[in-house]
Amino acid sequence: MVFVGMDHGTTGVSFTILKDQPVHFKIGRDELSSGDVSSLEEISRRVNLDSIQLMAITYAMGDGMSKITPIDKVKDRGILSIEGAGKVTGGGTAVYDEIEKSGIPTVLIPGLHQDTLSMDPRFRAAFSHHASAEKVSICYNAHLETGYETFIVSDISSNTVSILLENSKIRGAVDACLGSMGIVHGPLDLKMIRDIDEGLRSANQCFSRAGAVKVAGIDEKVVHARDVLLEKYEDGDPNAELALETMLMTITMEIYGLAGVAHNEIEGVVLTGSVGSMQYPFDFYGALKENVEDIGEVVMLPPTSGSVGSAQIAKAIFEGVDDILGIKVL
Repeated sequence: MVFVGMDHGTTGVSFTILKDQPVHFKIGRDELSSGDVSSLEEISRRVNLDSIQLMAITYAMGDGMSKITPIDKVKDRGILSIEGAGKVTGGGTAVYDEIEKSGIPTVLIPGLHQDTLSMDPRFRAAFSHHASAEKVSICYNAHLETGYETFIVSDISSNTVSILLENSKIRGAVDACLGSMGIVHGPLDLKMIRDIDEGLRSANQCFSRAGAVKVAGIDEKVVHARDVLLEKYEDGDPNAELALETMLMTITMEIYGLAGVAHNEIEGVVLTGSVGSMQYPFDFYGALKENVEDIGEVVMLPPTSGSVGSAQIAKAIFEGVDDILGIKVL
């Protein structure tokens, strides 16, 4: 049997094909938006499309739905709006539309937001949005890989989102614009709010330059920002070092904050993403592990955890489950 999972990420769209030996591949956003690459053609090069029992995909913030839903029953691609959530290139939209028209059995995974019923009512009251849909996939992969039931996941890359799970249900999460820094995105501070009020920059422009790039003084495309930052760090740039250390501090704060509101003892902290799993040239994983290991065992997952988790969700649904981490399957 074959199951396919998709992770609609910031820098590209990743796929995992679950069969005898899992296959992973990623298509960059610029390639997709140019129309030069077809996601279905890329999948078909690796597996017969007719052999796919079920595909599970994510798209953007996923804030227009609260259940895992067959794609033919989804309205407006499962989102309220594409505006104000980072750079829009159209690449993910092209993939979604291609899969929707393909006839391959597919479900769409929702994001975490104020209508996600598994969430603690206080989180739902405090914040309208908590995490985009691929974070659900990452959490499911972390749950299966570790066996943890009460734990924290922190996905660290272009942005950083941390999620609290208790008794195998998603209970809380802190979105990138609310909590800690990623490489590119981060929380809006007072200066940025003033810049928005004065018309100097839009809120989205501020959000897309509020991460480590702000501290390091880097102005690069999202897909290049991490590499440029690390090159500066290797060259001994003090601002690049400060940027990484500042990012590390804010993520430590966020993880401790989630641990502090948990009702149960935390079994572990799972780190993933291109930075969360990074050990060279800056040992981000090692440094963060040292900072938060008092909370629980610290485990690292590879950056493929999002697409792998989506494929694992597809497999579980095909086998009959009606609930994924507290999120109902329609």
